[in-house]
Amino acid sequence: MQSRSPASRTGRPRSATADAAILAATREALVELGWSKLTLGDVATRAGVAKTTLYRRWAGKNELVVDAVAELFDELELPDRGSLAADIEGVVLQFATILALPEARSGLMAVVAEATRDEALRERIRASVVDRQKRLVVEGRTRAQARGELPPEPDPASADRTVDLIFDMVAGAVVHRTLVSAEPADEEWVRSFTRVLLHGLGT
Repeated sequence: MQSRSPASRTGRPRSATADAAILAATREALVELGWSKLTLGDVATRAGVAKTTLYRRWAGKNELVVDAVAELFDELELPDRGSLAADIEGVVLQFATILALPEARSGLMAVVAEATRDEALRERIRASVVDRQKRLVVEGRTRAQARGELPPEPDPASADRTVDLIFDMVAGAVVHRTLVSAEPADEEWVRSFTRVLLHGLGT
């Protein structure tokens, strides 16, 4: 079934408090019930809102779970740890910690599986998770360029391609390590990964 785009509606503005309660209830239901048994009715009950409130905000379960998982990744930060390598290690460890959460693990794997046959859902994942988190790559690269650790990229198209490549390498490696291989992305692995990312296999 293809995802439906939410219809434009007029009326009372959305409540940030209700949104937060619904997304938290969705993550709670994912842990307790799993993807297959999660329903919007159960989420509404847990959040203390009417089921119609959910349908005014989300077209269905797929979109709701994407947003619930995306909110977890919005907690990622890139504190200045003094060097590009240290910055990368810090954010990758944060990313791995989030992926270790049962709600992140089950939710992300479920919506990615659904997205293989739903182009609209794939676009929502890209917009809500991937594109939003590319900010970390941009921030890290800008900081490293200011330190003289990376050369400037004056061509915007080339710079955008670099951001895409770095994000794909980091996200792909960590997701595969933690969710596919079911291996820990601990400090030792993160240090090794960062060394290869920055210096290549020759090191």
